[in-house]
Parts: sequence; structure tokens; C-alpha cells
Amino acid sequence: MFQVIGGRSVQAARLLSPRSAVLLEAVRGRKSRGDPVAKSKEGRIKEPPPVDPVEMVVLRERFSEYQLIMRALRLEFKEEVLRKKYQEETGSMAEERAKQEAEEHRALMAWNDQENQRLLKLRMLRLQKEKEEAERKWVEADIQREQEQQELITQREREILQLQEDAKNFITLENLDQRIEEALDNPKNYNFAINKQGRVVKQTVQQ
Repeated sequence: MFQVIGGRSVQAARLLSPRSAVLLEAVRGRKSRGDPVAKSKEGRIKEPPPVDPVEMVVLRERFSEYQLIMRALRLEFKEEVLRKKYQEETGSMAEERAKQEAEEHRALMAWNDQENQRLLKLRMLRLQKEKEEAERKWVEADIQREQEQQELITQREREILQLQEDAKNFITLENLDQRIEEALDNPKNYNFAINKQGRVVKQTVQQ
């Protein structure tokens, strides 16, 4: 327990009280914001460096001369630019420039015509080749179509001939009796077995 005796009680309370949070961050350097001034710098007053009056007068004169020279140069350059612009717009340079532009326009138009002619020739050649290619394909397709039609006619003729040949063995009313007698005289037995090679391996005896 601390006994309250004058100002000592305040110091004891400060020592026992929790430390408050830091509200300000320390600046860069070895000293913080709350540190006192160094003893070697106490009472020192900063004074600006001395200025030589003669040197100040010379510097002012030279600076004034520099400003006058720069202003004169700017005016000279501006006048020259304006004079050239005026000559280009209204003087002889404008006429010369118009002639140059007209000549350049004629040259560009001539080049454009040449380029159009060249492209036209290339386009005509391409169209001619495409036309020839289309005609060639059409002729080839016509020839192939004729060949297919001829092959179809030939196949139909062979089928007709084969049918005419087979028609000789057809049974009609005229040869019906004859074919019956031939079948009775030459009986055929279709009751047989064959192997994988197609040969007859077993056949029943016809009775």
C-alpha cells in the first residue's frame, strides 16, 4: 500500500498505471517526436546564409539580359513561322505547292489506271481459265455419262440375249408332252449331301 504524501502520490500513481497506447508514429531517424532538443542545440537560432550585395546585383542584371534575349528569340522565331505560313497561303510558294499537288495527282491517277489495267488483265485470265476448266469438266462429265449409258445398253443387250437363249428351254404348250417324256426317261435325284468343297459325298438311291 502506498501512502499519499503530497506530490509523491502522483508519481506513484503514474508508475503503477498501465502505459497508454502510442497515438503518433515515430518519424524516420534516431529520435522520436517526444524527445527533447539536444543540449548542444538549445537556444540556437537558424539564420540564413549571408548574401553578397555586389553578387546579387550582377545576378539580377544577367537574369534580366537572359530574359530579354530569350524574348527576342521567341519573337524572331514566331515572326519567321508566320511569314512562311503567309507565303505558303498567299505567296508564290502556294502556287508552286498547288502545281506540285496537281502533278502528284496526275501521277497517282496514271499509276491507278495502270494498276487497274493490270488487275483487269489478271481477272480476265482467271475468268478464261475458270471458263476453260468448267468446259473441260462439262465435256468429261458428258463423255462419262455417255460411257455409262453405253455400258448400260450393252448390259441390257447381253441380258436380252441371255434371256432369248434361256427361252429356248422354256416349257410351252407345243413341247409340253416332249418335255414330260424326257423327264420320265431321265429322272434326276436331288437328294444328296455335299462337303465344304461342293462335292457330293452322299446320295440316296432312287427307287
